[in-house]
Amino acid sequence: MREPNTATNKLAAGVIGVGSMGYHHARVYTELPDVSLVGVSDVDSETAESAAAEYGTRAVDREKLLEAADLVSVAVPTRYHYETARACIDRGVHVLVEKPFVDDIKRGRELADHASAAGVIVQVGHIERFNPATAVVTDIVPDLDIVSIDIDRLGPPVDRGGDDSVVMDLMIHDIDILLSLVDGDIDSIAAAAHTDGHTTAQFSFDSGAIASLTASRLTQQKVRTLSVTAKSCRVNVDFISQTVEIHRHSMPEYIESNGDIRFRHESVVEHPMVDTGEPLKAELESFVAAARTGTEPVVTPEDGLHVLRVANAIEGCAARPDPVVSLR
Repeated sequence: MREPNTATNKLAAGVIGVGSMGYHHARVYTELPDVSLVGVSDVDSETAESAAAEYGTRAVDREKLLEAADLVSVAVPTRYHYETARACIDRGVHVLVEKPFVDDIKRGRELADHASAAGVIVQVGHIERFNPATAVVTDIVPDLDIVSIDIDRLGPPVDRGGDDSVVMDLMIHDIDILLSLVDGDIDSIAAAAHTDGHTTAQFSFDSGAIASLTASRLTQQKVRTLSVTAKSCRVNVDFISQTVEIHRHSMPEYIESNGDIRFRHESVVEHPMVDTGEPLKAELESFVAAARTGTEPVVTPEDGLHVLRVANAIEGCAARPDPVVSLR
């Protein structure tokens, strides 16, 4: 890795691919005090020029950007992740690769090994790990005896480009969260899909916990929620509002009102403090810190490969007449 600019101690950052997501990577880099955005690159020159003008940097080709940068975000279509990340590693440039990590596990394994041998930091862009609500529930879960986890990521069709399926585009976020929350191995997966736009997957773990994930690009309501059912409580998370509720001590009782007997079920609801903020900013701050110190990133290539294996299993499972697969 190049030494930071000695005058400012800033790391030089770049973005390769400044479409709908990469554009925001460029924005956030300009907001980080210890980073200087030295350029953006995109195969569409007009897109690159527009982003460069917006954020006071320059539009350059990939090779020139890698000559100038200490670290880059790669936000190109998934089929180009391997080639682009490999070029960054070959130049000794630390790289954050947007999810999914790669389109082929074997190539992903090769990429991870190459980065390790080169001493280059690779972080995978599973952004929901950096949602403040995720941080809160991650602190809560180790103290719980989990029964089940349910995660929904639903919304209407989007007009942004991309070839990824609903599993690789949306559900992959929640696979990553699920695997980070539940200890133990997956015993089996069952899955079903309605075309490519709506998929549900059910998991059983060797710990006894079960889980259900649903991802959709067909609903007319945007939903990003997670619920943990435990023996002592229920935890509800809303990723959009960045809120967490813990329902405890349920107390059923019958009450009389105007001569009528009614059933009432009350519980104590706790609202843990959530330090709200932009997940992308937290993600890039974490990446910059890992690049600066040479420490392991929060979301490693190994994490990205594990998530990809599960996502592939879900897609294969949903396509079979008898959609159950064991990962043991």
